[in-house]
Amino acid sequence: MSSTSAFFTRKGDEFVPAPHARGPWSSDMLHGRLLGGLAARALEERHAEPGLHFARLTVDLFRNSPLLPVTVETALVRDGRRIRVADATLSTEQGVIGRASAVLLRQGEQPDGRRALVTPAWDEPPPQEPPAAGDGWRPPFDLWWVSPFGEPGRAWMRESHPLVDDEPLTPFVRVALAADFASPLANAQADGLRFINADYTLTLARLPEGELVGVESTGHVSAGGVAAGQVTMHDTAGPIGFCVVTAVANPVLGRKG
Repeated sequence: MSSTSAFFTRKGDEFVPAPHARGPWSSDMLHGRLLGGLAARALEERHAEPGLHFARLTVDLFRNSPLLPVTVETALVRDGRRIRVADATLSTEQGVIGRASAVLLRQGEQPDGRRALVTPAWDEPPPQEPPAAGDGWRPPFDLWWVSPFGEPGRAWMRESHPLVDDEPLTPFVRVALAADFASPLANAQADGLRFINADYTLTLARLPEGELVGVESTGHVSAGGVAAGQVTMHDTAGPIGFCVVTAVANPVLGRKG
């Protein structure tokens, strides 16, 4: 983990954003990926349990927010023998800006036998050099483009800032942050990004190992200014899950990274 400053400083029940917590759409807008990270952090802190695995995280981004302090409240929705469901609500002084829902499943013995369909590991080796600096908005994380922007996308990502104070990132929070990148990867075209995502749903068979998360675009459909996209999530050992996003048409944003 880099020693660079965190995106948020905790003051009581609030998370106060730093200037670099802004997103690419506006200089004073909180980046949506960080809301997913805060939600994942709170859900893990309050509802995790040994033997229960975070199998799904859905993040709904209700509204754009300026760089204001954020509060996160969680609630246990269901607690069964094999499944636990918990929600999170993210708010500022302007009201609710997003919510999240997590499904935790009880881990057990892996079934034997051959499965008809298994997602293969991708053939992209981990990066060996620092990421190249690109034009336009520079992401506050390490980003290695494997394929040209606007083509079926592949990228490696690595967080370069703590999320809150000096806390180390957990694997679940790390992949929750990376999952928001499914939207630009699935929805990009050669002249820029014309869709902004309204949500994302991350599904995980396992948590990532190490700091690198790979994201591979595997689908896009759109009509009438509404898009749906999907990506496969990887780490250096292979695929770990999927992320699907919905997005709405927005004025073009140039190449990211």
